[in-house]
Amino acid sequence: MTDRIGHRFRTPGLLEQALTHRSAGAPHNERLEFLGDALVNLIVAEALYAHWPRADEGALTRARAELVRESALAPIARTLELGARLTLGPGEMKSGGHRRDSILADALEAVVAAIYLDSDFPTCRDAVLPWFQDAIDALPPPHKVGKDAKTRLQEWLQGRQKPLPVYALLAESGEEHAKNFHVTCTLAQPALVTEGVGSSRRAAEQIAAEAALERLAGPASDEA
Repeated sequence: MTDRIGHRFRTPGLLEQALTHRSAGAPHNERLEFLGDALVNLIVAEALYAHWPRADEGALTRARAELVRESALAPIARTLELGARLTLGPGEMKSGGHRRDSILADALEAVVAAIYLDSDFPTCRDAVLPWFQDAIDALPPPHKVGKDAKTRLQEWLQGRQKPLPVYALLAESGEEHAKNFHVTCTLAQPALVTEGVGSSRRAAEQIAAEAALERLAGPASDEA
């Protein structure tokens, strides 16, 4: 079977297992997912190493993290139409598990492992790398990849010899299992206060930092 996956399986049972969620019983794809995760990281790391011959370890690590995270793998799985081919238990079928990012990303990694076990590493790499090539080609310059908002804001201020931001927790709300955190991000120079609300204090701080960066980059800012 080749189709969108790009590999003709000599042992079709490997692909069947890769597309079987644990909710459907054994044999399922969790062990394959474990192996596939390592293979995806290696294939992407090797490609980035060649793509950016002068990038340092930090930039390469951030770029790889961007490319192999769940929210990046799930769209690839959708492009390969894996969701429609998943074997799920009744509960997962009822809840729409074939559309869930986590299940799709895990299945994609399991398929990578299945290809590897059905062939060898070069064959696996040749089948898998095209799935990531467009995203690799679309990456921004190495120094701009993957830095979170708090890091980018700190670097913006340090580059202009300005005081670092101060984050403060204003309030917590919601039930214990579904809390919201409301924080502020205060800059002394230029004088600026932004707010963020998130499901964790760290997430809220990132949102507030992103808001500050947007304000600093806006037409009203003479410091940008």
